[in-house]
Amino acid sequence: MESYGANVAVKGWVRTCRGSKQISFIALNDGSTINNVQVVANIETIGEEALKSVTTGACLSVEGKLVQSQGKGQSVEIQANSIEVLGAADPNTYPLQKKGHSMEFLREIAHLRPRTNTFGAIFRISHNMAFAIHKFFHERGFFYFHTPIITASDCEGAGQMFQVTTLNLYDLKKDDKGQIRYDNDFFGKQASLTVSGQLEGELAAMGLGAIYTFGPTFRAENSNTPRHLAEFWMIEPEVAFNEIKENMDLAEDFIKYCVQWALDNCTDDIRFLNDMFDKELINRLESVLKDSFIRLSYTDGVKILEEAVAKGHKFEYPVFWGADLASEHERYLVEDHFNRPVILTDYPKEIKSFYMRQNDDGKTVRAMDVLFPKIGEIIGGSEREADYDKLLTRIKEMNIPMKDMWWYLDTRRFGTCPHAGFGLGFERLLLFVTGMSNIRDVIPFPRTPNSAEF
Repeated sequence: MESYGANVAVKGWVRTCRGSKQISFIALNDGSTINNVQVVANIETIGEEALKSVTTGACLSVEGKLVQSQGKGQSVEIQANSIEVLGAADPNTYPLQKKGHSMEFLREIAHLRPRTNTFGAIFRISHNMAFAIHKFFHERGFFYFHTPIITASDCEGAGQMFQVTTLNLYDLKKDDKGQIRYDNDFFGKQASLTVSGQLEGELAAMGLGAIYTFGPTFRAENSNTPRHLAEFWMIEPEVAFNEIKENMDLAEDFIKYCVQWALDNCTDDIRFLNDMFDKELINRLESVLKDSFIRLSYTDGVKILEEAVAKGHKFEYPVFWGADLASEHERYLVEDHFNRPVILTDYPKEIKSFYMRQNDDGKTVRAMDVLFPKIGEIIGGSEREADYDKLLTRIKEMNIPMKDMWWYLDTRRFGTCPHAGFGLGFERLLLFVTGMSNIRDVIPFPRTPNSAEF
């Protein structure tokens, strides 16, 4: 901090402006911190005309003297010698006035919401989480690998993908069977936006040892829930020679590192969100660091849920072996039964993807989901199937087109090895770290069904 009496120059946006006709107290913020700086402007020094344009939302350049504050809420303030209004904001139409705004309203003005305290805090935390992710992997010898955004394969086998095309949609050419002809399209075949960089990440791990991806992914699911987006970011490490246990260790170390980084480096912003939105936020973040995560098989998890039902607990969705567990089931295990994060393993193969390594029982695969309080699944991963014949059988069983898979199978033909990886949805991590309740509030411009503004 500059010493008292120093002449300083600051630029920023007016959060609030109050005072009398003779003196104004201006809360100025440049976006670098949750904390405003108070500017004291005397009408005799600044002039009545200049102060007229100093309203909430206006952008100012202020020069003045740093002095000890006489008021509450701050230790220093700036006694303004001059104020230049770089950009005025009409107080009659500027939508971010000094009052409480709903999250729904702020989504409608997402182009302005970074100027609020709440979203300033969220997006500064977002930056810190991205930095921590790169730092974590770099320190452990991983290589950052860029996987394609445009792909001709469907990693999940779900088919709910956004198509990428240069064809004239008003004049689509079709073959004798009524199928769209892609031979004149840009890539000469059907192409889509990726749902995951995992498959290509596996190819890189087979040569570089340990890699991670961090990029945008896209799902064309019509999911209007607080946990789903059509465009989001994923972190996907893939590690040669790792098996399921090492994969769980990596996931636990990784997420604890990110949470610790947030507590250490985003203190003011997290404290603000704790006080404003979620009084348990800091306690919840600290509790994740306190104990080792529970490691539990899917079969044992289902038994615990069935026992809960037998004792009268009501779930919206049924519980049985073979069910794809819902968020309410996952959160029961984490929040009610164990009171700490859970890594669930060894899922039925029918509800998991084709590339997961099969266990000897013939019924389950070496999948792992990390379950967190308030979120449910925050990480999903597995040991990958390294056996060519087993992988080929699963591909055929799930009717995945072989023309899309030849290159993936090649890694099992040429120098295969045990390997494992997982995916962390970046916005799911931000949901947990910020305590927000809707994923649309932790990404700058959410893409959801019927919504692609800004």
